[in-house]
Amino acid sequence: QLQLVESGGGLVQAGGSLRLSCAPSGSIFSFNYVTVGWHRQAPGKQRELVATIAGDSTTTYADSVKGRFTISSDLAKPAVFLEMNSLKPEDTGVYYCAVRRQFDASFTLWGQGTQVTVSS
Repeated sequence: QLQLVESGGGLVQAGGSLRLSCAPSGSIFSFNYVTVGWHRQAPGKQRELVATIAGDSTTTYADSVKGRFTISSDLAKPAVFLEMNSLKPEDTGVYYCAVRRQFDASFTLWGQGTQVTVSS
């Protein structure tokens, strides 16, 4: 069964960096024709979309992470990454990757999430 697996979370001090990875597991899957989004959910808050990357490498970012986070992909692996720099305590949360297929309006395939904790 196809799953998305996130990795790379952890505990880091404010100002530090982490690199998250998202890869498919359990079935052959290509990121070429989908949009992959990194989302996060902080305790007591709604889940928010942080960054997306389409198959043509077009990217979008939430205002709160612009200039600090970079989303990228390696279609050959395949994997999608989220490079997070200058981390702030408010970046703390569970980070999820998800896939929105070409003709879907929403993200329909989700990973289990990876915890990111930024200490002040």
